[in-house]
Amino acid sequence: MLHTRTTPAERRRAFRARLASGELLRMPGAVNPYSARLIQEHGFDAVYLSGAVLSADLGLPDIGLTTATEVAARAQQIARVTDLPALVDADTGFGEPMNAARTVQLMEDAGLAGLHLEDQVNPKRCGHLDGKSVVDRAEMVRRIRAAADARRDPDFLLMARTDARGVEGLAAAIDRAKAYVDAGADAIFPEALADEAEYAAFRAAVDVPLLANMTEFGKSPLLSARTLTELGYNIALYPVTLFRLAMGAVEHGLRVLAAEGTQESLLPGMQTRSRLYEALGYADYAAFDSAVHDFTLPPDA
Repeated sequence: MLHTRTTPAERRRAFRARLASGELLRMPGAVNPYSARLIQEHGFDAVYLSGAVLSADLGLPDIGLTTATEVAARAQQIARVTDLPALVDADTGFGEPMNAARTVQLMEDAGLAGLHLEDQVNPKRCGHLDGKSVVDRAEMVRRIRAAADARRDPDFLLMARTDARGVEGLAAAIDRAKAYVDAGADAIFPEALADEAEYAAFRAAVDVPLLANMTEFGKSPLLSARTLTELGYNIALYPVTLFRLAMGAVEHGLRVLAAEGTQESLLPGMQTRSRLYEALGYADYAAFDSAVHDFTLPPDA
């Protein structure tokens, strides 16, 4: 049936073990719970909930308009259907350090394996746009310390994202990353690095797990999994790939439907009804329903 068969604690321990293995984890961003299940079926290592995807799904730009409870609700829906560890984009923590502390506990309760907090000012903007601003290092350290203190499960992963590369330069971003690790961050997400040399410099300077953001149409090159493995990175993130593919298909379908007056020519590109039912486990639900209702009571009941 379409739900996880593992506990949040098991998924958190598995996530940390994989990060400690030195292997590269491939982590696509889910569009919704159904796509999270497909990510698992296709052999990926973890699933991601992007703030940009959730914002766009709600018809909003990615500028900090979503709330902690909206993100936690979608995250819980995704964590419910997959045995993969799930990492969520928690933006700036949705406010002051106190808000970041509450956010950690909301995401723990949602069944996630971890979250990342960033050092942009609140409200934030997409990490691959110009004109970003970052809080001073001491303020971000307070965010991380508050988040670490609020964590109840020590296996829940606290990742710090720094957007300082595009604002203060590479050296400052590395210095910030080191300070964030000292404050309690378990892993680092260096946003919008410019080239392979910068990825290598970050790896040489920081000795905790590192995430490489392979988002399309951004400031960073799209490096292969092999290259990222050679560079020593632990997570290859594809945050908006599935959303962009899906919305590209939707727009194409609408154009064809409007022009042709029928969806006939679109059928070869569609997921079939039988595949949908297979992915959703219709047969498993039917078997469960029969097992519940097909019983007899003992004679003296």
